[in-house]
Amino acid sequence: MAYADFVTAMMALFIVLWLMNSSKQLQQAVGGYFKDPTGTSKKVGTNQMGSGENLLVTKTNMKELREQITKSLHQLSDFDKLKDHIDMTVTAEGLRIEMMESKTGTFFDTGKPEPNAHGRELLIMLAEQLKGLPNKIALEGHTDANPYSGTRVYGNWELSTDRSNAARRLMEQNGLPPDQISDVRGYADRRLRNNKDPFDPSNRRISLIVQYLPQENPDDAAVNQITQESSAKPESGHH
Repeated sequence: MAYADFVTAMMALFIVLWLMNSSKQLQQAVGGYFKDPTGTSKKVGTNQMGSGENLLVTKTNMKELREQITKSLHQLSDFDKLKDHIDMTVTAEGLRIEMMESKTGTFFDTGKPEPNAHGRELLIMLAEQLKGLPNKIALEGHTDANPYSGTRVYGNWELSTDRSNAARRLMEQNGLPPDQISDVRGYADRRLRNNKDPFDPSNRRISLIVQYLPQENPDDAAVNQITQESSAKPESGHH
């Protein structure tokens, strides 16, 4: 055995012994390096090296997704006119993206269930950004307190639900997997954004929620694996 190979083997042994006695966080960090030396797997984007397929959006990195979407918003046509009508906040449920209306309509024309050109552009962009994520997505439709001026059999409940469904259809047509949608909700004017003014146009909105990915405790996963392996072994005994 060459001396250089012996030294290399000893160094590897000491590294393994050191890792075995280090914290779990450090072990995961070192293991992550060998799995992804370039460090690009957690980037969100639309190219092959940094696609959303590699990002697990949890409570610790939801802000990264928000920052990535914020950068993409600047590429929208008429962004300066739309920026005050788009709001993104990290909530207990996940990343909430709000598409708020103006008095004359921003993303949906007044009383119409289908998105207009600006609404279509934004929803298509969001579909491109989110279609690779393992996270589920919920869609909500909201109205203000103004009663719908159409027929008696069609009101704010129907309009809010139809708008969230129209957003779902458009996003699915542009690459969002159907099974990524967890909920399509219509709340009419029951969940106002501005409670002080039920007639505020900003209460008319579509909300898109990127929900947190359920995470299993690593220690629980290890225990479950051991239990499963034990139960899989045949019991010894006399026949």
